[in-house]
Amino acid sequence: MHVQAMISSHPQLRGEVNRTLVAAIEAAYVCAQTCTACADACLAEEDVTNLSRCIRLDLDCADICSATGSVASRRTGSNEAVMRHMLEACAEICRLCAEECGRHAHHHDHCRVCAEACRDCDEACRAAIETLAPMQ
Repeated sequence: MHVQAMISSHPQLRGEVNRTLVAAIEAAYVCAQTCTACADACLAEEDVTNLSRCIRLDLDCADICSATGSVASRRTGSNEAVMRHMLEACAEICRLCAEECGRHAHHHDHCRVCAEACRDCDEACRAAIETLAPMQ
């Protein structure tokens, strides 16, 4: 992805980039795509009724990850309090989605892949939170 190149080219940052935040942005976008694809794959399964919670969490996770990636990518007049809350919400939905997909991973490979992406995003968001200034 071109996240680091875009953020480092921002005129207000003058090349200074929080690489941990960039990793969280990238993980959030990857997770959003993976969760969307997993929800779609779940809908194609014969036992779709048993996957309804998984589908719901996949879709919620995809939306929250996408929104988090967008908010964290905006550097003009950055609002770190909002960014912190977004990263916290993203980490939490990723944790929940990883747990649910993990329940189906032994039957559905798409759920295994999704659980991995969610765990990666959860970890990346938690790491990025640690790099932000403490809330006042």
